[in-house]
Amino acid sequence: MPIKAKAAPYVCQSKEQTIEAIKTLGDAQRELTRIETDINDILAAVTAERKDRIDALKGRIETLVAGIQLWCEANRSALLTGGGKEANLITGLVRWRQRPPSVSIRAVDKVLETLRALGLKRFIRTREEPNKEAMLAEPNAVSGIAGITIVTGVEDFVIEPFEVDVAR
Repeated sequence: MPIKAKAAPYVCQSKEQTIEAIKTLGDAQRELTRIETDINDILAAVTAERKDRIDALKGRIETLVAGIQLWCEANRSALLTGGGKEANLITGLVRWRQRPPSVSIRAVDKVLETLRALGLKRFIRTREEPNKEAMLAEPNAVSGIAGITIVTGVEDFVIEPFEVDVAR
C-alpha cells in the first residue's frame, strides 16, 4: 500500500536510517494487515456460529411484519380516524407514507428517440460542461482564460516497502 507523505514529525538523518525506516514501515503495514485479517476471521466465525439464530430471527421478523401489515391494512379506516396517516397502538406506531412520484426508464435510447420524434425535447436534458481532457491536450489554446488553470509538475512522494506476494 503506497503511502503519500505530506509532513512528518519524524525525519530520517541518514541513508541507513531511511533504509531502516522503510523496512520498519513495511513491517508495520504487514502487521496492520495481519490484525485486520484476524478481526475479519473472528467476525466471520462469530457470524457463522450465529447463522441459524440470525436466519430464524430474520424469518420471525418477516412473519411478524407481514401479519401486522395485513391486520392494519384490513383495519386501516378504524385506525386512521380523523384523516391521519399514523396510528398509536400502545407498543408502537404504524404509519402509511405516500412516496413521492418518480420516473422509471428502461431502454433509454429508445425513449430519447421517441421523445425527439414526438417533439418533446423539453423532456431531454442537455448537459454542457468544460471538456478538461481537450484542454489538457491543447493547454495553449486556453491559457489566459479566467477560471482555467492547467496544473502541471505536481510531484507526490510515495514509499512502497518491498513485499513478496506468495500465492496461498
